[in-house]
Amino acid sequence: MIAELLQLTPVQIVLFIVILFVSYVVKGLSGFGSGLIAIPFLALLFPLKFIVPVFALLNYSGTIMQSLHLRNQVVWGDLLPLIPFTLAGVSVAVWLLVNTEAHLLVLILGIFVLAYSVFSLFSFHTKPGSRRWAMLAGSFGGFVGALFGTGGPFYVAYLKMRQLDKGAFRATIAMIFLIDGGTRLFAFASSGLFSMQALTLVATMLPVLFIGMYVGHHLHIKIDPHRFNQIIR
Repeated sequence: MIAELLQLTPVQIVLFIVILFVSYVVKGLSGFGSGLIAIPFLALLFPLKFIVPVFALLNYSGTIMQSLHLRNQVVWGDLLPLIPFTLAGVSVAVWLLVNTEAHLLVLILGIFVLAYSVFSLFSFHTKPGSRRWAMLAGSFGGFVGALFGTGGPFYVAYLKMRQLDKGAFRATIAMIFLIDGGTRLFAFASSGLFSMQALTLVATMLPVLFIGMYVGHHLHIKIDPHRFNQIIR
C-alpha cells in the first residue's frame, strides 16, 4: 500500500526506513543531526519540496518527546537570544523553497553537504564565545534548517562556544528545535507544502522514529562526556 502510494519499489522503502532509523538514533543520542544524515540521501528518492516538509513534521514528533523529557536541563539564557534570528532565517528559507526551481535547490544542497563534509575533516578547537554569536547561529540555523532540514551544525557550533555539558547541550538543542521546528511547520502549512501523500508517509514512519529515538537515548546514557564531545564535532 505504502509503496503504491509513494510510487517506490520495496527496496527503496527499506532504504528509506534504514535512513530514518539511523538518523533518529543519532538524534536520540546527541539531540541533533537527523536532518544532516537523512536529507541528502532522501533527496535522491524525493523532491526537496516534498521531503523537507515531511522530515520536518517527523522530526517535530521526536523533538516534542525529547524536549519535554529534558526540559529541566535547558539553558534558557543561551537559547533565548537565538529565537528572533532563527525566525528571520526560517521566513526567508520558506519563501525560497516555494519559489525556487527544484534542480537549483538540489544543487545548493549538494554544495552545502560537500562544504560541510570538507569542514568536518579538520579538527578545530572551539573557544568559548559570547551570546552575540546567536545572531549568526540563529540566522543560518533557521535558514538552512527550513531550506534543507540540516540547520543543526550552526546551533551546535554556538552551544559548543557556550561550553555546555552533555546533558545541558542535548536538552538545549532539543528545545531550540522545538521552537525552530514549530515555526517551520507553520510556514510550510501556510505555503501549502503538506499534501495527503506527505501526511500519510509521516504517519507510517512514526514507529521508526520512536524506536530510533529510544535506542539513541539509551546510548546517550551509557556514553562518557569525552566520547560525546568527539561525536558532536
